Amino acid sequence: MSLWSYYKSLAPRTRLYIGGGIIIYSLLGIAVSNKLEKKLDLVPTEEDKAKLDALVPHIRAVERDDPTSPKSV
Repeated sequence: MSLWSYYKSLAPRTRLYIGGGIIIYSLLGIAVSNKLEKKLDLVPTEEDKAKLDALVPHIRAVERDDPTSPKSV
């Protein structure tokens, strides 16, 4: 029996509890990791943020001609 079919065969209330448990577990993990980063002094500095920003590709918008206007050659 596959995991999905086993999950679907559970009672709706049980599936609700499993889903809620996963959400609570995830939120606690995020909260604990943020506090742990601060305790271990792993919060990124402005210099780290600037280095990361330099590595991220940026999108530049380029204006183009109106396709309905006649083209000049």
